[in-house]
Amino acid sequence: MKMGVLSKVSPRRLITVTKLLTYGRPRCLKLVREVVTAKKGIEIGGPSAVFRRKFNLPVYDCVGTLDNCDFSQNTTWSNHTPDFVFNKAKPSGRTYFCEGSDLKPVADHTYDFLLSSHNLEHLANPFKGLREWQRVVVPGGYLAVVLPHYAHTPDRRRKPTSVDHMLEDFRNNVGEDDLTHVDEILEAYLLQPGSRPYEEMRARLLNNYSHRMIHHHVFDEANSREMFEAAGFKVLSVEMQPPFHIISIMQLP
Repeated sequence: MKMGVLSKVSPRRLITVTKLLTYGRPRCLKLVREVVTAKKGIEIGGPSAVFRRKFNLPVYDCVGTLDNCDFSQNTTWSNHTPDFVFNKAKPSGRTYFCEGSDLKPVADHTYDFLLSSHNLEHLANPFKGLREWQRVVVPGGYLAVVLPHYAHTPDRRRKPTSVDHMLEDFRNNVGEDDLTHVDEILEAYLLQPGSRPYEEMRARLLNNYSHRMIHHHVFDEANSREMFEAAGFKVLSVEMQPPFHIISIMQLP
């Protein structure tokens, strides 16, 4: 690209091009776009930049319809309305206000696919969530789930959570008010530069039910795949996408 042309490129476009050249596109992008194009889907905790940005996993432009689920109308990440606006060129979907692990308003086998970006780590009972996600997707349907790789986030001083621990949470029917990991999280975060004072940080963690900021569980590529396989999915792809995304593509039996 000539300097004269480069000078006419918008800063946002330049950032996108730079990241595409640096990171490349996910290998699974073609597959994901194929299975969601013109299909009916639901997202958990959207809208998500990952599904919009060209250097991550852009699918908002090709889905048929897309609904959304969030635990509250007003969250730390977004303020929601009953209409889910994920792409201005597409008709708005519907927003369900309920737990991502308890999709009571949604009938069985309603959707062809499900999207989730940086959401499952915020669920205290991930297997309960995965069971609900299976229920609302048609047999043979697809899930695209993005998790943060612990080594590239403030969780890097923690250890990836064992699948046995997550299964135990499921057997014990752990709820979203669970605070089992508070001390572990507190110890790891207090070692971060510029972290909040101890008492302030602990109070924030103990109030997690209102804001859902805690990463209850910690993931890498290995335990992500093991978790999805233990939940009964056919895992089609698990890949790392910089700077910190683990992108997993699964199909229901």
